[in-house]
Amino acid sequence: MNDRAVGTHASTLSLRQCWQQLKAAQPGIRQRDAAEQLGVSEVEIVAMQCGDGVRRLAGPWPDLLRDLPSLGKVMTITRNESVVHEKTGSFGNISVFQNMGLVLNEQIDLRVFFNHWYTGFAVDEVTRSGHRRSLQFYDADGTAVHKVYLLEESNHATFDDLVARQLHVNQSTEQEVSPRFNPPEEWPEKHIDKEALRARWRMLKDPHDFHTMLQELRVSRVQALRFAGKELACRVHKDSFQVALEQASIRQIPVMVFAGSPGVIQIHTGTVHSLKRFGPWYNVLDPGFNLHLREDRIASAWVVRKPSAEGIVTSIEIFDSANRQIAWLFGERKPGRPELESWRTITASLEGT
Repeated sequence: MNDRAVGTHASTLSLRQCWQQLKAAQPGIRQRDAAEQLGVSEVEIVAMQCGDGVRRLAGPWPDLLRDLPSLGKVMTITRNESVVHEKTGSFGNISVFQNMGLVLNEQIDLRVFFNHWYTGFAVDEVTRSGHRRSLQFYDADGTAVHKVYLLEESNHATFDDLVARQLHVNQSTEQEVSPRFNPPEEWPEKHIDKEALRARWRMLKDPHDFHTMLQELRVSRVQALRFAGKELACRVHKDSFQVALEQASIRQIPVMVFAGSPGVIQIHTGTVHSLKRFGPWYNVLDPGFNLHLREDRIASAWVVRKPSAEGIVTSIEIFDSANRQIAWLFGERKPGRPELESWRTITASLEGT
């Protein structure tokens, strides 16, 4: 089944047959891995099961987001090709601004971009660990952007009510997907004003303005890191993200771990404890927070410094071979306070390695 057994235009019947054969051959296979083996997007695997434990939802997604606190304690998953970020907690402190949502609860901390929430589903499935219920959201190209899993202690009756209110009239097993978006080629280096980049960077008052600066200067993130100079961005060893986590764990320095899909950035704030490697995966396995990082997909790592009203803010950012951001790491920051000196000590120790 590894030679694109089913194409993106295959019939639902043939996809269903291949899916059933694959599950029989590989019990417990994850939807994402099955989709890759079958040559389809993950959302096609999910939509194919409408009427068989899967129900298509209609939105609007901001209304659904506002309803999620009623579920109580849940597990949220946000991932990209190289990292999986899992948090356990409750939704709360939610605000919506046009196409963006914020969830600022203590355990569940999200930045939501609704223009990438193309379709959503309620999923009831039987797994090797038992019955599992979830809400799953996908981009137009079929990529999962966010998932919310119920726990035993979650409010299951509220889940049923929420799904009933959000149910789509179309419960078709067919799902159209768009071609995957490929970022535009980098602006040629000869057209980049490096001095203007450095000057604008040094004038920043809020790290959140960094992305806007890059857009206005037509510079990719990795280009900016390359051209900024070591005062602002220093390339470090590829395992620096993991080394920093280990140092923070040993010294019990609270950190902020960011990972994102096209539709969500998910954040963990706090100390980390149980750090383990299994094959290519580097893992944080703490109560309430799990991180699974594919070490073999890290192509570059950087220590990055951005000005703020409270002084310099220092992060470690990692990228894959296509210069896509995998994850990024800060010391814990409180509003109105400078970042921790202990965190700066860790990041400084990575430079020159």
